[in-house]
Amino acid sequence: MKNLKKISLLSLLFLVVTLVSCDEEEFLKEVNPNAITEDTFWKTQEQFNAALTTVYGALQFQSISGGLLQHQMVRGDIAGTEPWYRPLQFRNLTFNDGTFYVTDKWNELYIGVFRANQVINQLLSADSSVTFNGNSKTEIEAQARFLRAFFYFQIAHTYGQGIIHTTVPAAGEFNKDLSTIQEITETVIKPDLEFAKSNLPQTWSDQDLGRVTWGAATSLLGKVYLYEEDWGMAASNFKEVIDSGLYSLTPEIMDNFRHDTEFNSESIFEVVYNDELAPGIGGGAVDDFPGGVGAEASTLSTATGQLSFNAFNTVLASYYLHEMLINDVIDPSSSVNDTNIHSKRLTATIAPRNGEGEYYNRPFLDKPGWGFGQSAYIKKHSNWYHKDQEDAVEFSGRSGINFRHIRLADVFLMYAEAVLELNGDVNTAIEYIDRVRSRAGVIPLNNYITNNGGMFPQLHVSIQVHGSQPMVSPTSENVMTHLRRVERPSELCFEGQRWNDLVRWGIVAEVFNELAADEVWRETNKETVLQVSNGGVAPLFIIERIRPDFMVANSSYTPSQHDYLPIPTGEVQSNGNLIN
Repeated sequence: MKNLKKISLLSLLFLVVTLVSCDEEEFLKEVNPNAITEDTFWKTQEQFNAALTTVYGALQFQSISGGLLQHQMVRGDIAGTEPWYRPLQFRNLTFNDGTFYVTDKWNELYIGVFRANQVINQLLSADSSVTFNGNSKTEIEAQARFLRAFFYFQIAHTYGQGIIHTTVPAAGEFNKDLSTIQEITETVIKPDLEFAKSNLPQTWSDQDLGRVTWGAATSLLGKVYLYEEDWGMAASNFKEVIDSGLYSLTPEIMDNFRHDTEFNSESIFEVVYNDELAPGIGGGAVDDFPGGVGAEASTLSTATGQLSFNAFNTVLASYYLHEMLINDVIDPSSSVNDTNIHSKRLTATIAPRNGEGEYYNRPFLDKPGWGFGQSAYIKKHSNWYHKDQEDAVEFSGRSGINFRHIRLADVFLMYAEAVLELNGDVNTAIEYIDRVRSRAGVIPLNNYITNNGGMFPQLHVSIQVHGSQPMVSPTSENVMTHLRRVERPSELCFEGQRWNDLVRWGIVAEVFNELAADEVWRETNKETVLQVSNGGVAPLFIIERIRPDFMVANSSYTPSQHDYLPIPTGEVQSNGNLIN
């Protein structure tokens, strides 16, 4: 059910400039009694909730939860693209402070901050004539503060710094200095999340699905501490969520990427989209504007969906991710598996040439594709499971699949990381890793360890390139490597997590070096071993050419330049405090 819809009248509310010349007739100076102004608004609980809806509406921006996330997705190790697509400058790390996504994401996040500040500030100054039912005033504030914290978490960990605004700036107050991640975290994010955690309900009624909850605030607070390397506080918050009994892994991993299984038992924080409202409007027109209507839809399906099915596949699965999901070996004793050849995690995530079942309601390979080095397409976020093709309106697409920012599998894996770092608790870490692996129907780590003399394979190592995968003992270091290089990318790929993970772990250069070396091997052996001109060979069946995903990025990567996006040139030029 999709119940949080934006209200067009409010999207640019209070940003009205009245231009009246001094010699105009007196009647032109009369106040329109029907006009919504700051003096006539903020008078009822319903109006505060309407304004809060616009804060939720900012989550739908394509750079935050929609199709423009493709530019974030291609920066890590799980994805590639083609040279004729716009994400290439992020795959090759050749973006700059004027690149459109750099600017768009900054602007969209700060629109969210601005709207949240409006609600929070007006709540704090509301007079006694405004009647709120029960605890609704506090709950509205808690929602707005969670959303502000979320926007600031995105700002801090996308740009590595930001401008702190906790009030609606008056004229001249936009000129402020940049603040560090730590300053943003301590000044805004933690206080807002602590307030939200203390004042949000654990659940909402069906009529309010999509509103943020205690679980969302507690999970994001744990993530904040994880990024700060405060392992004890991170583990404590994650364990509260796990032990609450409010959430459970869905029986099918695919339930987390469908339109008809939204707000399920695993969902903790997800953003609402709908492709039935505002038909004919391209998904890129998300936000309402005066005289217009927002699409309420996402464009992400056209970034991931296959070109032959009315999409653009601007994001492609990397060979690394493809082979690792092939190595997601089915556990023969698991009841999760029926007659499937691949793991259900693979089938829910990518579409390889030798995929099984149907793809866009047709047998695999029933349409062109899987050529020119494109070994697998992405299924997540696309409508492959129920439509004949994507709805590509005005080259931007329309999809109603919600975007899940936090789900329980992510919390399990973050908790495993926290306890490993906190006290080297390998057994607990493996327990939670194996909960995720068992749901996917693949061999649990404990089974590998039991059946291989106390050892398990390094599943991130390419068998095709290196011939085998080294067996290692389950030390804290080796389990952490598995968590970083196998479990999180396999489970959470294309969910907005990967680049931030690689950066906070400080392993971008290590990963790029390895994958660039694998790429060199594939290029050297493309005809003799891989037979790209003769149908390709298992397990990837690469044909025609080796797609160069990591060579340029590996040679150009500089942490100080590429870990975070630069502050947009427009912000620097308009903010007097940032001009050198």
